[in-house]
This record gives sequence, structure tokens and C-alpha cells, in this order.
Amino acid sequence: MDNKELYQQKLQAQLDEWAAEIDKLKAKASGASADAQLQLNNEIEMLQTRIDEAKSKLGELAEAGEDAWESVKGSTETIWNSISSTFSETIAKLKEKE
Repeated sequence: MDNKELYQQKLQAQLDEWAAEIDKLKAKASGASADAQLQLNNEIEMLQTRIDEAKSKLGELAEAGEDAWESVKGSTETIWNSISSTFSETIAKLKEKE
């Protein structure tokens, strides 16, 4: 397995982890008050949008040829770090409100 495949597997594992966190938030929202449900649903929607962006970048990486994947990797890492930060901050904010 080459570096590109290993990198893609790493990113896919992170996406799977984020999806599991969103599932937990959805379960939490279903048992919350109406106001809390609105807030949680807004946060979940924002996180889902960010995950969709990450999936798109992962797709670009997968389609990149062996000679171009390193340059695509750089832009992917930038976006991935931004998404990861947003996700972590949102989860932390929501846990504070528990």
C-alpha cells in the first residue's frame, strides 16, 4: 500500500469518527427541549456541511494522479485542519451546555 492510499484511509477514518459524533448529537437532540433541539439541529447541519466539504476533498485526493497527489494533499490538509478545528470547537461548546 502506498502513501496516498494510507493517507486516504486515515482521512476516511476521521470522517467515520465525525459521522459517529453527529449520530450521537442527533440522538441527543431528539430527547432535548424544543429550544435545545433547534440549536442542536443548527449545529448538526453546520457540521454536516463541513463533513460534506471534507468528503469532496477526499474525492479530489482519490482522483489525483500519482504525480499530482502531493499538491492536492497540501490543500486537503489545510481544509481538513479547518474542519477538524470547527468540529472540535462545536463538540466542546455543546458538551459545556450539557
